[in-house]
Amino acid sequence: MSLQRLHYAWVVVFMGFLTVLGAHGFGRFAYSLVLTDMKATLNLDFFQMGLIATTNFIGYLALATIGGALASKYGSRKVIALSALMMGVSMILTGLSRSFLEVLVWRLITGLGNGGAYLPAMALPSIWFALKLRGRATGCVSAGIGAGFALAGVIVPTVLLSYGEVGWRYAWFYLGVALLAIALIDFLFIKNRPEDLGLKPLGLEEGEAQSVGGSSSLRWGLVYRSKEVWMVGLVYFMYGFSYIIYVTFFSAYLETAFRWSKEAVGGLWSLVGLLSIMSGILWGWASDVLGRKYGMALAYLVLALSYLLYALALPPYGLYASALAFGVTAWSIPTVAVVAAADCVGPELRSAAAGFVTLFFGMGQAIGPALGGLVIEATGVFANAFYVAFLVATVGALGSLLLSAGTFSKRKALG
Repeated sequence: MSLQRLHYAWVVVFMGFLTVLGAHGFGRFAYSLVLTDMKATLNLDFFQMGLIATTNFIGYLALATIGGALASKYGSRKVIALSALMMGVSMILTGLSRSFLEVLVWRLITGLGNGGAYLPAMALPSIWFALKLRGRATGCVSAGIGAGFALAGVIVPTVLLSYGEVGWRYAWFYLGVALLAIALIDFLFIKNRPEDLGLKPLGLEEGEAQSVGGSSSLRWGLVYRSKEVWMVGLVYFMYGFSYIIYVTFFSAYLETAFRWSKEAVGGLWSLVGLLSIMSGILWGWASDVLGRKYGMALAYLVLALSYLLYALALPPYGLYASALAFGVTAWSIPTVAVVAAADCVGPELRSAAAGFVTLFFGMGQAIGPALGGLVIEATGVFANAFYVAFLVATVGALGSLLLSAGTFSKRKALG
């Protein structure tokens, strides 16, 4: 395809990809890789490290809840760029922190920026693509999570080994600067709507309506009054709760329980990231074909299996089998849940709907790390935290099957 024929929707998808690469891959998941070094330097315990992660997710929850609505009102470009800027500055300041309280504050602000950047970025394909392509396009954006995950697995261990006991500080410096660069690129290239460039959503057939009804951003009540959107949110909660236990304590488990080296941990982390790059695209496609309901249920079952395998750590390949299972489904639920919520409303409300269901996702993320850390400290057994994740993910699979099939049919959206 020539450059002249390339629809700008794909440029927007790439900007979304880059944004979630930095927001999740660097701003959030790098924390697991520096957790043990930060813990030692600042003289903290696993419960405190879990609280730091929880505070980060509280920040994420606070802005993700309204971030979509802000993007609907002020435009995705401004909200995403400013949020990435907030992340970059706070990550650099995390590297300068000298106490538990300082880290807590800066990780809270990083979480705020993450919520403001991630949700509008994930909702962009719902604005720029027709319904039949939306799942796959959103999957392309979510592939940035895996790419960031994999890059962090290479960058962070290298920095940790290069700078010794202060390596975790330099890791935050480098990753923070990367977020500042992403903020600038987002500001220059993101466009809010295809109409701004005289285009229509990619894949929209001649004479086909994007939605029915007036989609004024003043009608946000359509989002929180929709039982369908609420059900998606409740199922999404189970993902936030379970997956964040896995990724928060992934590295510490290997280093503490199995005495893995940082290089070995970083290698497995990067493998998970590389595998997960295609997970959003794969499961977005599956949800387009099978329906959101069955796509979510199947993904949950694979995730639950990955948590169980990690807890059991069956020799000789149990940990690797867990990483494989998690990698191929890592970003499945966020992709499908955001699209499912967007399917229920009109184009002007899709960022707001994505933000609303993320309220539940964020609540799960806020509870998961603190509870996981508490379980580890109380029982002295790392694996017990992963058993908890397994049980919650299994509930998520069952909940997916209880969703109304009509929620995910190819019908006209409200709004």
